[in-house]
Amino acid sequence: MNPIARPPATEITLNGETVLCDASGALYLPDDRVLVISDLHLEKGAAYARRGRFLPPYDTAATLDRLDGVLARYQPRLVISLGDSFHDRLGSGHLPQIFRDRLNAQIRGRDWCWISGNHDPEPPEELGGFCSEALALGALVFRHEPTSGKASGEVAGHLHPGARIVRRGRSVRRACFASDGERLIMPAFGSLTGNLNVLDRAFAGIFTVERLIAYVLGAQIYPINASSLKPS
Repeated sequence: MNPIARPPATEITLNGETVLCDASGALYLPDDRVLVISDLHLEKGAAYARRGRFLPPYDTAATLDRLDGVLARYQPRLVISLGDSFHDRLGSGHLPQIFRDRLNAQIRGRDWCWISGNHDPEPPEELGGFCSEALALGALVFRHEPTSGKASGEVAGHLHPGARIVRRGRSVRRACFASDGERLIMPAFGSLTGNLNVLDRAFAGIFTVERLIAYVLGAQIYPINASSLKPS
């Protein structure tokens, strides 16, 4: 007998809106057919190579492969890329044609919003879609960097949240969505990105800690309460 397939996503309520946290690291808004991805950091390997540091040059292809999967699964009408889509200002201009063609094929037939990031503040070159500093949809607002103070409905990236858990003497740390039900910080979608412990001081003041849940990426989404998380 085949085991029951685990769902790839977990449904949560965010500022009154229903959203799906996908195990790929993408967020999906089913009522609006909107897919959200963050911090792709495309061409990171190439950016390091320009600075004389060699990294295996496979990150862009791997990230686009994963993006193909979630686009096929959800068929969104709109994709929001939440900033740092490219690792630096030169990333989109130096994008190899094979990857440019793949991205434009993914964009074709749907709306696509490039949110400005701190790594890529200018619009990408020779790619479809439109650019914005932020985008509001219903009760949610999408931007790259989280704002200070109360910001109900904010969905941001930038911080690459990760969660550390200790079970039976073993420590596991993985990327996660971080949310208290009012705000959400996205995990980095890029294949060559690290993560920052969600208990780090960089997250101070963003969440109501008592309600914070880390939705940890794995074979499925694993919701972990703040009380069970460990610092680095």
